[in-house]
Amino acid sequence: MQGTIDGFSYGLVTPGVAFLMACLGGALGLRCTTRSLRSERSFKAGWLALGATSIGSGIWTMHFVAMMGFTVREAPVGYDKTLTFASLALAIVMVGIGIFIVGYRGATRMALITGGIIMGLGIASMHYLGMAGMRLQGRFEYDTVTVALSVVIAVVAATTALWAAVSIHGFLPSLGASAVMGVAVSGMHYTGMAALSVHLHPAAGAGAGSGGDAPAALLVPMLAGPFSFLLVAGVIVMFDPLVVMGTPDRDTYARVRAAHRTGRGSAIPAQRGHAPHRASAGRGFRPPRNR
Repeated sequence: MQGTIDGFSYGLVTPGVAFLMACLGGALGLRCTTRSLRSERSFKAGWLALGATSIGSGIWTMHFVAMMGFTVREAPVGYDKTLTFASLALAIVMVGIGIFIVGYRGATRMALITGGIIMGLGIASMHYLGMAGMRLQGRFEYDTVTVALSVVIAVVAATTALWAAVSIHGFLPSLGASAVMGVAVSGMHYTGMAALSVHLHPAAGAGAGSGGDAPAALLVPMLAGPFSFLLVAGVIVMFDPLVVMGTPDRDTYARVRAAHRTGRGSAIPAQRGHAPHRASAGRGFRPPRNR
């Protein structure tokens, strides 16, 4: 028995909010990655970890906000909490691997490609593991070609995001890069959902009218934690710890050290230039020894 899927039960509300969550996670992650490249080595790992968790939480929250609008008309849908939160952990870990590669290997072409592939596979794995955590009286089937397209979109989105993190500077360009990432991640999600078909068990139709909890009632409690983390991450990024503690970043250190080197460089030749003069002057005032 074929199930009737509705991915937009709340109209454009869930896609719109999901897009904003993807943009928020992407913006925070890009900012943290950029700060890691411009910070002292002792702060680098912290910024990269915060960036990975922000992007992972953002795409995970985006996915399940979008899933609030997902229903199967003939059967209620539930969620396995273990697999649902495992998909969050998987997203953070794989995004973290990609970000740490770029953060420590530098913005080389190979690092960006490798990191982008790992991040993209992490985004896609999070999506399909989260779908595997759904529970209903039936089974999911996917169109292979459309699934492959969704994975390609995820990899391209992740690689673009990493490139933007190390190449695009300034507030407005960063917002543009975050919006592009939001569009790409949302596109990956809905492409993956387009590959889905639901085949219900014969007994599913008998429980069609039994109702059950709405998807929003099931998902909102699980989304509370990652959403709160994104808010805290936003506060940390807005009030940069390096600035709060009065510790300048690596660019400031570089400018100060360059200024000092320039000062010493101009003074040392002057001292060397005057040294022979002082020596000869000293010898000129010595009294003759043989007279």
